[in-house]
Amino acid sequence: MKNYEFKYPSAPPNYPLYDSSTVNDEEGWMINNVHDPAIVKDGDWYYTFSTDRKVCSSEENPLKLGLQIRRSKNLIDWEWVGYALDGIPKEAKDWTDAQNLWAPDVVKFGDDYYLYYAASQFGTNHSLIGLAKSKSITGPWTTAGEVFKTKSDDDPNASGDTPNAIDPNLFFSKTGKPWMVYGSFFGGIYVTRIDRNTGKLINYNRGNLIAKRSSKVEGAIEGPYIVYNEEFDRYYLFVSYDSLFTDYNIRVGRADKITGPYLDYQGNCMTDTDFEPQSRVGTKIVGGYSFANDEGWQAPGHNSILKDEDDYYIVHHARGGKKPEWSYLHVRKILWTDDGWPVASPERFAGEELQKVPQQEVVGDWEIIIMDPDRNKQLQAENLKFLENGKITGEIGSGSWHQVDDYSLKFNLVVNKREKNNYQVKMISAWDWENWNPTLVFTGLNQDGVAIWGKRNS
Repeated sequence: MKNYEFKYPSAPPNYPLYDSSTVNDEEGWMINNVHDPAIVKDGDWYYTFSTDRKVCSSEENPLKLGLQIRRSKNLIDWEWVGYALDGIPKEAKDWTDAQNLWAPDVVKFGDDYYLYYAASQFGTNHSLIGLAKSKSITGPWTTAGEVFKTKSDDDPNASGDTPNAIDPNLFFSKTGKPWMVYGSFFGGIYVTRIDRNTGKLINYNRGNLIAKRSSKVEGAIEGPYIVYNEEFDRYYLFVSYDSLFTDYNIRVGRADKITGPYLDYQGNCMTDTDFEPQSRVGTKIVGGYSFANDEGWQAPGHNSILKDEDDYYIVHHARGGKKPEWSYLHVRKILWTDDGWPVASPERFAGEELQKVPQQEVVGDWEIIIMDPDRNKQLQAENLKFLENGKITGEIGSGSWHQVDDYSLKFNLVVNKREKNNYQVKMISAWDWENWNPTLVFTGLNQDGVAIWGKRNS
C-alpha cells in the first residue's frame, strides 16, 4: 500500500449541551431545539428549516410559532436566522386547530422559494400540508393556502386507510419533474405529482402508496425523504421508524421508479405489512448509540438529505443521551457502498473529505456499533483490535481483515463463536466528538444489510 499524506479535520465548535442559560435566547440556540430539520443550499449558505420547538416552554416562557430557520457556510458553524412565518396560517389553524407547525421543506422553482409545512392534531391524521412563497429564502413569506389535507379516521367521512397529510418533502425526478412525498403512521407514505407553477398537486388525491408498516407496530413510519442518485440510477426513500421520543431510527429502501416498489437490502418491499418481524423491513442506517466516554444520543430521526456537488449528507435531529427532552441538529457525511447503498458516518460532520487511507491508519484499537435492526434504543459500542497481521480480536468476537482499496475494508467477524458476518465498509477521517480529537471511522453493511459503525481509538 502506498504512503499518502492523510489529513484529519480540525476541531469543530463545541456547542454545550443542556445549556439552560439560552432557553429564552434564540441567538444562543445554534443546534439546540432542532426537530425535523430540512436542509437546503442557497448561494454560499446552507439553511435548515425545522419544527416549532422549545425545551422548557411554559406559560411564562411560551413557544413561539412560525418554523425556525438557521444557517451555516460550512455545515459545522450554525447561527440563528429567525422564523419563517408569524404563527400558524389561518387555513391550517381552521382545519386542524394545531398548536404548532411541523416538518417544513423548502424548494426553489425558478426565482421563487416554496415553503411547505404541516399542521396536525397530535396523534391523529386530521392534518394539513400548506404552502407559503417568497422571493428570498429568509422571507418574507406569503401564505398560499392548502396543498393537501386529510380527515381523522374518527371522522365518518374518512376511510380506514386514510393517509396523514404531514411531513412533506419536495424532490425532482431524473427528468426534472417535481414530486411530493408525505405521510406518517396511519395510511403510510405516499408520492404525488406537483405542478411547478402553483406548487400544488396536479391531481388532488393521495397519490401512490410506497411504504407502510403493520398495525402490530402501530404503523410506525414517518418523515419520508426521497433523493435520486444519478450514479446508481435509483431513487432512495429514507423514513423514520418507531417512537420519536425513545427509539426513532432511520431506514432506507430504493427503487427504479419514483412510485416504487421500494426494496431494502434484502429485497423486502417497504409496503410489506405481513413480513415478520416488521423490524427487518427497511435497511437501518442510523439509530440511537453511545461510544465510550460519552452519554451518546437517543432517537435520531426525521432526516433530510443534501446533495452538494458530489457529496451527500444526512441531516437529522437526535435527543440527548441523559436528557432526551433536548433535541439537537446532526449532520453526517453519507458514503455509498459499491453496490449502491447509502451508509452514514458514525461521527457528526466536521469538514472531513473522502481521501486515500494508508493501511497503517487502520491498525489499532476500535469501537464498533452494529446497527441491529431489532434493537432500536441506544446501542453501546464494543471493543475490537485490528492487528497488523490482518487478524481481529475482541470480547465481541474475532476474525480477519484486509484493505480492498484506498477507501475500503473487508473483514469477517465471528460473534458469539457462531454468527459469521462479512462486512464491507468505507473509511473516512472524522472528528471524535466523544474524546475530542481527530480519528478514523468506517461505515458499511454486512451480507444481510446490517449496518456497522467503527471508530478508531487514538
